[in-house]
Amino acid sequence: MSRHPSRKVLVAGGAGFLGSHLCERLIDQGHAVVCLDNLQTGSLANLTKLERSDRFEFMEADLTDPLPSRLKRRAFERIYNLACAASPPLYQADPEHTLLTSVLGTQQLLKLAETSGARLLQASTSEVYGDPHAHPQVENYWGNVNCTGPRACYDEGKRAAETLCFDYDRMDRVDVRVARIFNTYGPRLTAADGRVVSNVVSQALAGDDITVFGDGSQTRSFCYVADLVEGLTRLMEYEGEQPGPVNLGNPTERTIHELVERVMSLTRSTSAIRHQPLPIDDPKRRRPDISKAARLLDWRPSTELDSGLLATIAWFETRARPVQITTQERRAMGALG
Repeated sequence: MSRHPSRKVLVAGGAGFLGSHLCERLIDQGHAVVCLDNLQTGSLANLTKLERSDRFEFMEADLTDPLPSRLKRRAFERIYNLACAASPPLYQADPEHTLLTSVLGTQQLLKLAETSGARLLQASTSEVYGDPHAHPQVENYWGNVNCTGPRACYDEGKRAAETLCFDYDRMDRVDVRVARIFNTYGPRLTAADGRVVSNVVSQALAGDDITVFGDGSQTRSFCYVADLVEGLTRLMEYEGEQPGPVNLGNPTERTIHELVERVMSLTRSTSAIRHQPLPIDDPKRRRPDISKAARLLDWRPSTELDSGLLATIAWFETRARPVQITTQERRAMGALG
């Protein structure tokens, strides 16, 4: 059970990969949770475990539309905003919607939080750092973002959402927390997700060629979903002065080739590796400095990569049935996350 009192919580984007794990954690802690999702990239299948709980409720709605009246009549104590497609092929498929979800959606939730007196946690992203010149990335680094490139709908949308959050906080309208989330993986990723872990695991299990963009020397830091959810809940309940943005991710940096080698070993795959050009504005290096999270939240990820990959592989083996990967899913494997 939670160390905190039972609360009324809204999770926007709660049917997605990360959001559904967060909803389960909150229910396990004894909270009452309303999950809001437009099901663009989320799935009701992710919420199967929660259907039996009388403390869980699902509402289908899109944050680019006015909030449902029945939602605005509710009083919440905590609001998590995880709404927005998070993988490049999915958020680039409808860039206008991606940008508006981040900006208009965040504004609507901030207004709801102001009315309710709720604290709001904004799920921002390491993408606000762009293709960084500073390494590792610390929260006071302003980033290197191409504001007119194909990834800008997500990068700039999240940067604008952070601006809204901190403006509301400075004006004493809403108490906010902002998490900058780095690459996260685990069960409930899908082959259509388009991010590097789901791509590599799906292709390895299916016996397809494994796509490596660029020469494979670019780096990412992979955080297991359970560790990330723990960081989010700790940040939400942090009671000190406004901490500013807080990096949440695994500080262990690995090349894409290292990831491919681990997945191939764990799946006993004999797939070949196929190189493709690096997507536009794809970051060359990515590693969080998590000293702030360690100091303020006493948080560090604890799941070893192999353990997390084995759980993820087991999910794909039992759920995705790789031999049945669809043409649409294969086409989605077109960019790194």
